[in-house]
Amino acid sequence: MRRLGSVQHKIPCVFLTRVEQEPSSKRDRQQFQVVATENVNPVALESNIDCALATEKLDGTCCYVTTYNGEPNLWARLDRKPTKQAEKRFKKYQYSQKTCKGFTWNMEEDFRAVPDSWIPAHRVRHENGHPVPEDHGHIPGWVPVEKNNKQYCWHASVVNYDTGLALVLRPHPEDEGLLEIASVPLSELLEQTLELIGTNINGNPYGLGSKKHPVHVLVPHGILQVRNAPPVEYQQLHSWFQESHEGCVEGIVWHCNDGTLIKVHRHHLGLKWPDGDTFLNSRPVVVHVDRRAYGPESLSDSHNDLFSTLSSLSGQLFHSIRDIQFQADL
Repeated sequence: MRRLGSVQHKIPCVFLTRVEQEPSSKRDRQQFQVVATENVNPVALESNIDCALATEKLDGTCCYVTTYNGEPNLWARLDRKPTKQAEKRFKKYQYSQKTCKGFTWNMEEDFRAVPDSWIPAHRVRHENGHPVPEDHGHIPGWVPVEKNNKQYCWHASVVNYDTGLALVLRPHPEDEGLLEIASVPLSELLEQTLELIGTNINGNPYGLGSKKHPVHVLVPHGILQVRNAPPVEYQQLHSWFQESHEGCVEGIVWHCNDGTLIKVHRHHLGLKWPDGDTFLNSRPVVVHVDRRAYGPESLSDSHNDLFSTLSSLSGQLFHSIRDIQFQADL
């Protein structure tokens, strides 16, 4: 399969959008929501979206694999956000002008501090040597997930830097109807973006793990293809999300041949998420995490407990990722 695009900026909606002045159904305390019109976004048309690869949009948090201190490393998404005063100015301008275009940021003073290790996402624009915010006022970026990092403990649980491995959910290489959780070398994931999903991420819509035994996995972006995607037309997409079993997903991300990524989220179409069982949970999953790949020292670290626990299930087949249970849970 061709190398798919990575998420290095805010992905545009497949339809032109408008802002409605009513509480968001997606974000708490947001007093407006962005909804799709029936007009296809010109960006999608220019990128020939009808020939694009449609993939499942997962509900998690975005991650990135690149080097840190010379070694492959997992990075967590961290957007640089404006200070409260700058954000007030920005929102006031948006309200009065009905657009964010033309607003002037003071790049030296308007943004909150970020760790020294922070890097801007690759597709962020730069002016005068500074990364500049996107239309929503944030500068997308990344921070490295370091070993024993409490702030990013769930990110840290899916990587083992001693062995250079990550826990990845992906289609089985010999059976596309089957999923597998496998330990994959971080070096094979370099320069890819992935979605971290699991027990403590975004309310866990996929039902992974439990409070006693949390389970988190990385899913490479674009790896879960939508087999029977509807045409890019508002009513057909709306019906597909409501009526198709395959449509029980958070959204679709189209990977265009020119590298452009385009998305649609159920909320753009006024649809609820999650809404019943998910399509991801309709697929059986096998665990392939081999304990022999780790030395005893690497498994003694508390952050690597998930590797050890999953290795005890290696070779077992489950009806879905939600059904993965550990001995203590039975």
